[in-house]
Amino acid sequence: MLYSYIKPRSKSVLSPELKLMLIFFGVAWVMLFGTYGFLLLKSYTYDKSLNYISKQKVELNTSIYTMNSQIELISKMQNEATEVFTQNEIMKNSIKNLFDLIPNRITLSKAILNEKSLVLYGVTPNKEVYEFMLHAPLRSIFSESYSSFYPLENGWYSFVSTNYLESELE
Repeated sequence: MLYSYIKPRSKSVLSPELKLMLIFFGVAWVMLFGTYGFLLLKSYTYDKSLNYISKQKVELNTSIYTMNSQIELISKMQNEATEVFTQNEIMKNSIKNLFDLIPNRITLSKAILNEKSLVLYGVTPNKEVYEFMLHAPLRSIFSESYSSFYPLENGWYSFVSTNYLESELE
């Protein structure tokens, strides 16, 4: 005797709806664990890159310190070189001006030029030529000017002229 018009199905514990639900839960768990693993990996690589960057920062700071000290040294050397160059230019101009100051009739044998003094050794035909042509310009430049004359056999005079600026006398 049949009481149903359909053929009976076999029943299982896992119905298609339960299977679908378990698949969705499985996919959700896989996604959660995958996301957790991805975040762990990213955290690890972030920590590694942070350590690398901090080491690079320390290295760069030391290299910056070294470069700054080298820049200071080079600046000091440049200032010294500029100062020496300026002093050389001043000395060159002073020597040129000194030789322009010497008249043709007076012959110099030696000149000692210091920062604040000038000593000239030379020969002049007579004392007046020296006094008017050389000694007068030297007196206008230097605060103290002394001259000594020594007669030579040919009638000319050998002279030593010592000239000082004020700060050299003090």
